[in-house]
Amino acid sequence: MGTELLAPLDLAFWHLESEAHPMHLGALAVFSPDPGATGGVGTGTVLDLLATRAAAIPRLRMRVRDVLLPVGGAAWFVDKDFDVRRHIECVRLSGEEARAGDAGFMAGATRLAGELMERPLERGRPPWRMYVIGGADGGPFAVLVKLHHALADGMRAVAIGAGIFDEIAPLARRAPAGASPARPCAVPPRSWMPGPRQVAGLALGRIEDLGRAFGVGASLVRASRLDPRGTPALTARSSGTRRLSTADLDLATVQEIRRAAGGTVNDVLLAVVAGALRRWLLERGETLPADDPRALVPVSRRRPGRPVTSGNKLSAYLLALPVGEPDPRQRLLRVRTAMDGNKAAGPLRGAGAVAVLADQLPSLAHRFGAPIAGGAARMLFDLLVTSVPLPRSALSLGGCPLRAVYPMAPLARGQALAVALSVYGGRVHLGLVADGKALPDLDRLAAGTRDEVGELRALLAGT
Repeated sequence: MGTELLAPLDLAFWHLESEAHPMHLGALAVFSPDPGATGGVGTGTVLDLLATRAAAIPRLRMRVRDVLLPVGGAAWFVDKDFDVRRHIECVRLSGEEARAGDAGFMAGATRLAGELMERPLERGRPPWRMYVIGGADGGPFAVLVKLHHALADGMRAVAIGAGIFDEIAPLARRAPAGASPARPCAVPPRSWMPGPRQVAGLALGRIEDLGRAFGVGASLVRASRLDPRGTPALTARSSGTRRLSTADLDLATVQEIRRAAGGTVNDVLLAVVAGALRRWLLERGETLPADDPRALVPVSRRRPGRPVTSGNKLSAYLLALPVGEPDPRQRLLRVRTAMDGNKAAGPLRGAGAVAVLADQLPSLAHRFGAPIAGGAARMLFDLLVTSVPLPRSALSLGGCPLRAVYPMAPLARGQALAVALSVYGGRVHLGLVADGKALPDLDRLAAGTRDEVGELRALLAGT
């Protein structure tokens, strides 16, 4: 793998980062002990396994460096001093947490994961890290993966992370001799000099792109709020701290609700988040906001069935979460109606498609404009709610079954909460990341998602 320029959106994520606002994605993967191993799998074995498999993924050997052209640009270079052991380490729970069984392990693992998510990745090295979180010998363990958003969007992160699992890592090693793992399909060589048709096609495509960007920009201006405070409980000056909370929902119950109410599983989950926010605000004794909080809901622009190439390919929808609506059924109906409207317009239109606009900006604009854009995020939305697709097959690491994956999203400047969801093993796993000082009661919000699913199911069963 040679030099590769960062795409405009990747460059935006690279420059959006600050000490208090790290721009990395995360995932906390929890494993059960290997049922066939006496005494369990030791953390040293897991570390060796992760090191071997991570070192075999070419993308994880790349680091970012500035380039002369384009002005303000940057590129991926192979790190000649790459040492995988600098990126993988073991952290252990306290003795009390390790001895408290599964509940104690999960409490300790989420506490540690939140603290580790606070730390920005070192920019002079390939921007990723893995931590093995160990508990009692022979008990469960977890692996926390951190990948910079410039390195991957959600789908690309899954493709990279999948290379560590028993079922997928051997397939990568079976690639034909001489084939580059970084290029899933061969591209026939061609002249660098474009012909007349290519020039005309590029020009037409550029005009269409600029027209689309202008439309997104106009939508962005119309949707921006004059009062940037948004929902007060969800906005805060960053403390630089992070807290993680998790929740598990039964996928069969969510699908039962979908069948009764219509729409999609994602519609149901967005309504569940809205209901949980309402419960949490009322439990806090806060007045419900006059304007419903807005969620930015990312949408992948990758085409189904195509190879998962490098770079971020994202757009997003804006969605008002109806926390002011007291009836859970009406909340779900309002979410479904709004998302149907978003989908009818498509992911390349509307203010949520701000990533499309970022793709049209020159490198120099990202370098100097990122701090301003980061500060303006709360004028547009209050929180991020994203779904991360995972493989449907059962996965394991060193023979230890994967039992849950809790995805984690970065916090935008001035915002206190991000919610990420994934489906695996018949469960919906939620990872809630918050500013540690702004939302010390994050566990109550996570519990509200379970309560909301239960109430929705009961209400729809009675209709």
